[in-house]
Amino acid sequence: MIRQAMAAMGSKGGKRSLETMTPEERSARAKKASDAAAKVRTEKRLAAAEAQAKPAKKVARKTGK
Repeated sequence: MIRQAMAAMGSKGGKRSLETMTPEERSARAKKASDAAAKVRTEKRLAAAEAQAKPAKKVARKTGK
């Protein structure tokens, strides 16, 4: 029951923004969200590339002989 009520409230966000924000404000908001998403994607891509580029370091073992 609570989940349904929250889902109903959450589905009003875009419609409410359309009514209350100017086109310039909506555009700025969308650009900010897009830039943030692109930053996250770039960080993930660079981290994956770095992980592939560096081979695992081998640790020299001491022998007790």
